[in-house]
Amino acid sequence: MAAQPVPLVVPSTTSDPAESATQTEISTTQEEEVVLPKDFVATLPAREGWSEPLVQYKKYWFRPRLLERTLIVKQAFVPRADDIILATQPKCGTTWIKALAFTITNRSRYGFDQHPLLTRHPQHVVPFIEIAGGVGANRPDIHALPSPRLLATHMPMSLLPLGTRSVGCRVVYLCRDPKDALVSRLHFENKVFPGTNLSMDDAFGMFCEGFSPYGPFWNHCLEYWRESVARPDSVLFLKYEEIKSDPVDVVRKLAKFLGVPLTEEEESSGVAQEVVRLCSFEKLTSLEVNQVGGVRHGDSLFMNNSVFYRKGEVGDWANHMSQEMGDKLDAIVQHKLQGSGLVF
Repeated sequence: MAAQPVPLVVPSTTSDPAESATQTEISTTQEEEVVLPKDFVATLPAREGWSEPLVQYKKYWFRPRLLERTLIVKQAFVPRADDIILATQPKCGTTWIKALAFTITNRSRYGFDQHPLLTRHPQHVVPFIEIAGGVGANRPDIHALPSPRLLATHMPMSLLPLGTRSVGCRVVYLCRDPKDALVSRLHFENKVFPGTNLSMDDAFGMFCEGFSPYGPFWNHCLEYWRESVARPDSVLFLKYEEIKSDPVDVVRKLAKFLGVPLTEEEESSGVAQEVVRLCSFEKLTSLEVNQVGGVRHGDSLFMNNSVFYRKGEVGDWANHMSQEMGDKLDAIVQHKLQGSGLVF
């Protein structure tokens, strides 16, 4: 059952929309007003440029409907101590990390020859917290899922539902070289949203300003990075490039972090290698389920399953932007992350 609109309690004394955008917690001030998320989102600063105007909230940019959902779940979602949350920015390996985590955590239930991923898209087996997925009766009610739940999100760390830190949910964050993420973002926007014809120059300029869906890109990464440094037992920070370079090692690391380490018998029988094979780009893209059909995100957007796969390559950005553009973006990101210990 889809979540119902949850009224937000926000201060009524704020006249500046940009200032009101920083009010996310339930306020306990004397003067308050109760509004629906849609009404609140309509008051936020908006800017055009991508496939639809984005609104700014807590210094991040969102599609309005997804921000509405984020505000709803921030107050309505009840985290459990054994929840596993897979966090990414869009186009940073979301489908891959869903497939890997699902296969690792369910390997005692399913054999590799009769695995759900052979007939179901990874986007279907791991639901988003804030994005209503599925169609009609197939739309999962994440509150009714049995524990331990495997969930996904694009939300910044600071906007995760209240209590995810205090109850000890485990979070896996996957990031990617921002240049490749931008190229993938541009292709996705132009392919999925009718009438969109963004140029690389325009997308590059906006991205460098920090204006992109769930952007600024570097802030999103930095929040999870700092949390992983502060709470390494609860937050695992991964890079797309390290999975590409040594996927078997990452499978072992993931299994250990998720509390289901590989046994000696599994190591000797090549289970890690089987997980990698099943979840590989080549294997997943060859399956019929990932070539036909689709998934509905919300009530109005239907995405073909095939759009979640493009090339899956590292360094493909060089085929779509100049070296000068790449150097400029690298310099911006390096400056934004300076002193954090996080590098790309």
